[in-house]
Amino acid sequence: MIKAENIHKYYGDLEVLKGVDLHIKKSEIVAIVGPSGAGKTTLLQILGTLDKPTQSEGLSINDTEIKRLNDKALSKFRNKHIGFIFQFHQLLPEFTALENVCIPGFIANRSRKEVEEEAERLLSFMGLSDRKNHKPSELSGGEQQRVAVARALINKPDVIFADEPSGNLDTTSSRNLHELFFTLRDKFKQTFVIVTHNQELAQMADRKLEMKDGKIIHS
Repeated sequence: MIKAENIHKYYGDLEVLKGVDLHIKKSEIVAIVGPSGAGKTTLLQILGTLDKPTQSEGLSINDTEIKRLNDKALSKFRNKHIGFIFQFHQLLPEFTALENVCIPGFIANRSRKEVEEEAERLLSFMGLSDRKNHKPSELSGGEQQRVAVARALINKPDVIFADEPSGNLDTTSSRNLHELFFTLRDKFKQTFVIVTHNQELAQMADRKLEMKDGKIIHS
């Protein structure tokens, strides 16, 4: 599903990633852990095609070699095959939960009817049917994060990248979100790559990759 070889990333003279190699299988849930400054988020952004490595021997997702895609093709690939969940859910405050979930589907030029039906189904799956017309300010933190998860799933991506998805949630909401990831994997067969400081989530994952000083030191 995801294969990265010898990923390096520099910011000026600072080498943040120092030759990272990894292979993640389809439908695997992988947690990336390590101290702040280890390079976890930088690696996640490169794997998710939001950033580019300074040098590498290859990065492929679902048998597509990423560096062969121009910017337009990369944007289209990202919209179709990749979903993102962030610590700060980044919902648009002026839109309802349903409208927020629909946005990636509209960007993909899918029909409004199809997208809205899929968004309704996902919100129902998340237990949010009665909250679909509420704006983010009217939702709890856990509800907002579930809306963000539904948004990440709307285009049925192959892989979900999550950066500290429960970092802003209370203990109960965190546990519910973690359990949701495994339910989604079992139901939709998606791959999850999760950067987290939450040890409970990391221990639940199929595999834990530990980073330190820009390298994976344990997998």
